[in-house]
Amino acid sequence: MNTIATEVINTERLDLLPLRLEHADEMVTVLADPALHTFIGGTPDSPDALRSRYQRMVAGSPDPAVTWHNWVIRLRDEARLTGTVQATVSHGGQEPTTEIAWVVGTPWQGRGIATEAARGLIAWLGEQPAQTVIAHIHPDHLASAAVATACGLTPTNTWHDGEIRWQRTVR
Repeated sequence: MNTIATEVINTERLDLLPLRLEHADEMVTVLADPALHTFIGGTPDSPDALRSRYQRMVAGSPDPAVTWHNWVIRLRDEARLTGTVQATVSHGGQEPTTEIAWVVGTPWQGRGIATEAARGLIAWLGEQPAQTVIAHIHPDHLASAAVATACGLTPTNTWHDGEIRWQRTVR
């Protein structure tokens, strides 16, 4: 299995920084709006719960056939964290497939940050062994559908847990 290290990804306005446990302190505020859970369910994490979740994420997947890559999004000119992107690479099949996701805090939405971060992530994935990039998007989540479209993903007829599978071949 060919695993790759999570690296810093720079875009025009953003730095995608590999997730560290200490990011939880700032991210708990970024992710505090309950509206962010409208389509994914649940509620915002408490500071302790977010630190615990980040600790598990930083430790990596317990499945040797799966690699987790997690980043926080830093808006360079504001010098602050604004969201996250992630890629889960499954090495079990003939070719690796990568499932991606993004979240941008409510105060920074509508500024193209999610699209820029997802494009940066997909460009980075295009340099890795990944060939197929997948995102699962709730059919009513128009903002995420717009991000996926801007990143070249297209919806499929496949549903998973009430969400539509979008995909793109990167290589």
